Amino acid sequence: MTFVTVALPLAAFVCFIFRRLLRYLHMFQQNEYSSAAFFRWILKTGSFDKRLSAALALAFALSLVWADKIALAYLISGLFIAFRLRDEDPRKVAKKKLVMTQRATRIFIIALILCIGAGFAVSLAQNAALWIVAVHFAPVSLALANLILAPVEAHIQKRIMNEASEILATVNPKLIGITGSFGKTSVKHILGHVLSMNAPTLFTPGSINTLMGVSRVIRENLTADIHYFIVEMGAYNRGSIEKLCRLTPPQFGVITALGEAHYERFGSLDNVARGKFELADAVLANGDGKVVVHENVLAQPYAKAFVEENRDRFVVCGKSEDSDLKIGNVSQAATGLTVTVTWNGKTFDLFAPLYGLVHADNIALVFAAAVTLGMEPDRACAALRTVPQIKHRLEVLPQGNGTTYINDAYNSNPKGFAAALDFLSFMGTEKKGRRILVTPGILELGDKNDEIHRRLGEKAAETADILLLVRPDRIPTLAEGFKARATEKELRLVESFAEAREWLATNVRPSDVILLENDLPDVDESKLVI
Repeated sequence: MTFVTVALPLAAFVCFIFRRLLRYLHMFQQNEYSSAAFFRWILKTGSFDKRLSAALALAFALSLVWADKIALAYLISGLFIAFRLRDEDPRKVAKKKLVMTQRATRIFIIALILCIGAGFAVSLAQNAALWIVAVHFAPVSLALANLILAPVEAHIQKRIMNEASEILATVNPKLIGITGSFGKTSVKHILGHVLSMNAPTLFTPGSINTLMGVSRVIRENLTADIHYFIVEMGAYNRGSIEKLCRLTPPQFGVITALGEAHYERFGSLDNVARGKFELADAVLANGDGKVVVHENVLAQPYAKAFVEENRDRFVVCGKSEDSDLKIGNVSQAATGLTVTVTWNGKTFDLFAPLYGLVHADNIALVFAAAVTLGMEPDRACAALRTVPQIKHRLEVLPQGNGTTYINDAYNSNPKGFAAALDFLSFMGTEKKGRRILVTPGILELGDKNDEIHRRLGEKAAETADILLLVRPDRIPTLAEGFKARATEKELRLVESFAEAREWLATNVRPSDVILLENDLPDVDESKLVI
């Protein structure tokens, strides 16, 4: 044993494992630091090291007949450096880049220390076969680091939420909670814009809708002048919204829809209804505030019974005569969307420069919320006319080459997907170009996955001329539905969005309209190539 045979492979291993840990940490973060979900993803995608392990196995076989340990140390070191150079940095190269938050940094440092310890033990043993174990220890070290840090993280999260609660109590804004199976982010952005025309308003940015995300928004952005604070409340199971309501007790609420988004996690539409109506429970328990709901919500027995029992606390929007705000005609033009509503016996034409008939309900819900909160109807109408497009949600993006992209990449759901297809058909007619759909389908539909995707494939056959299906192995029935209804139309199966972009770059024509319907996070689109 010499300094070279111990130190050189160890130094090369540390260089290698630093980058490899970052790549695994990227996926660990996208699995929300759940070790169980992380390892399920590794097993499902086969994202464990094969190439370097095979090379190290050959080095071990060679060591059995080759006595020159120094030369072997150089060989192993060279392998680590070569594979280190092949690994990309997920902080720079990824669809959703690795964000080195304080938590991610803590996990990374502990995992790196564990890996270095494993590498040091292997370097002392001078056994090439054990280096394979050290390489595969990388994802395990992240899970161990997360376990070691669990008490620390719990303490930090509790402190952050306590600080957020203190700030919230001091500022005491009018707190508005928004939830729903779909539409909640769009309603939040539209309502935030409308209310900001009346008084200083803060709303959680992007798709932030979790306890820690909301807590950080409060700590960093809730200033003393804020009058309205709008909180998007996401839920993957019953109890999620109840916890958010304990942190941010809502005085007013909006429930946009109940549907099959995240159905796989909830298990039934009744559970969806009960989970989303935790917001209504909290509003009713916190003063005399009201809850705005769309009448479609009442299709679920639990929701219907809840609303009927507390009818004076709900504002129902819909087309029926029993609705408090009645939705009438809806029309889409190249300049935006017009929705006619009747409120307190008066009719209003609500115009917003938004696209897709799915936004008609969102606009109506926002108008009902604004006027119920005390805003003059004419002022709410004026505010709607200046609402900006919502990023990644039926966002129309004309390109310099004459094509038009419709970016609907976030949080697709069956109703929204169908509405986006209708809008694709409308825009294709307006632009007199081909209608191209690029989609990986919808996530988390559980046992409804095949049925819903077949139905969407059939609708796509009526509204699109070309379908680029990303990861078709996930949604074979979408392709089957499309082919059954449109045998003469073009169907292309691609393994990634990168492959779809390559096809678009060389095949689109001026006046083509391209709909990007939903996206896949890195954790769902592909495996690690290592």
